[in-house]
This record gives sequence, structure tokens and C-alpha cells, in this order.
Amino acid sequence: MKKFALIGQPLSHSLSPSIHAAAYHDLQLHGHYDLLETATEQVEGVIELVRTGEIDGLNVTIPHKVTVMPFLDAIDEDANAIGAVNTIKKVGDQVIGYNTDAQGFKESLLERLHIKTVRQQRILVIGAGGAARAIVHTLGKDGAVLTIVNRTISKAEELAGMYPFDVTHLTIEAAEMILNQFDIVINTTSVGMSSFTNKSPIKLDRLASSTLVCDLIYNPLETILLKEAKNRGNATLNGVGMLVNQAALAIEIWTGKKPNRKLMEETLVREVRN
Repeated sequence: MKKFALIGQPLSHSLSPSIHAAAYHDLQLHGHYDLLETATEQVEGVIELVRTGEIDGLNVTIPHKVTVMPFLDAIDEDANAIGAVNTIKKVGDQVIGYNTDAQGFKESLLERLHIKTVRQQRILVIGAGGAARAIVHTLGKDGAVLTIVNRTISKAEELAGMYPFDVTHLTIEAAEMILNQFDIVINTTSVGMSSFTNKSPIKLDRLASSTLVCDLIYNPLETILLKEAKNRGNATLNGVGMLVNQAALAIEIWTGKKPNRKLMEETLVREVRN
């Protein structure tokens, strides 16, 4: 039996085992996906399990996406540029790190908009953490016109200065005043999730009717931000597609097989609603 796993801490909220199990069953893949609660001092030991073949593929989530990197033999170009790894596989005698988060979101976004590129799309990214870093990298590389906002403006400024392409940074208040200038708004923060379910990361008073509003959060399926945008008549996109796509891309890296993403999405939505 093939053994795959997710490392991070905490993992009690993770729905990844359900969507992976559905994908493996559909692919007739004899495999199992485990949740491995992993403290920082245990990360190197888990990577060794990949090196010895005891684990065939590894996913990585908070807080270890950066922690794992020094223990890998190689890191693919996108993961290196983003500065975070979420998928690990042994290839030959090397343990290699990848990042499927960024591509997973990009594919979800393009599908929602029915377009092939975000080139020249004016995009507002809310947040300056690891998720924002991945989003800005992949969309900026594709030619999007990007602006970053964050409660702590210095963090937005720092993130904006990391890229070889132009990225603007603003305070949230300044962005709210010119919100009608953006084609896409993306929330990468945790505002709207768990204890923050009654809050929105930005006021939508000046939002243009044609703007797509996205939230990387998938539980709840509709955050306050998305609900407010929907009530205004705007198109919305939650984090379900990103989670499904990053998982599907990881499975492709590990097995070379393309899983049924629609089935994975249906499984995830059912789990969230339950």
C-alpha cells in the first residue's frame, strides 16, 4: 500500500484525508493518507521517512512550509521563489519540494473567470503572509497588475519589494477608497474563518459591480466577505477550488495520475456542510 501523509500542527480541522481517499478510490490506487501532527523538532525525522521510502508522498501545512526546506535535497523553481513547500516526493535519490498552492489557486481563478491568463487584470491582494506570497508570485508572473494591502503596512511594503515585477502596496483604508479600480479582490487572511466568522477584511462600499471577490477560506463555504459581495450582485470564489486543485496536483506529482477533481470537490463540500 502506498502511504501519503500531511504534516503540520494542529491538524484536527483538516479535511484532506476525505478528499484524498475519494481520489485514490476513483483511481483504484491502493493508498492511504494520514495526518501526522508534527512538532518543529520532529520535521527532519519525518523527511527521513520519505528518504527511506516509508512515506511515498508528503503534504506540508502550517507551520512547516518553510521549516521543511533546509532538509530537502532540491526545491522546484516556484517553491523556491515563493519560499514555501507544501508537497514533497523522493525522485531517484533526492527528496524534492514543490508548491502546488499557488498553481492550485490560479487554476481555480482562471476557471471561474473563463479566461486563460490574468495578464493586465488589476488585482487587490489582502494580506501579506505565506498565502499572499504564493498568490502574488504566481499571478504576477502571469502579468497581473498587483496591489497588496495589510493591516500592518510595513509587511505589505516588504512583500511588495520581493518581486522582480512591479507590485504596489497600500493601507486598507486607501484601498477601500479606490476599490472600484480593481478587477479582482482576493482575501488571503484568516478573517472570516473560525472565531472571525462575523468579520470582513475590507469594506466593499466602493466595489465595482464587475469585480470578482475571492476568499481563500473554504470553511465556511461563504464568508462574510463573500456574502456581502454576493448581496451586491458580484461574482464570488471561495477556497474550495484552491484546496482541491493543490491536492490534485500533489497526487499527480506523487503518482503521475490525474485524479477526478469534480469528485474531490463534491467530497470536500459535503464534508464542510456536515
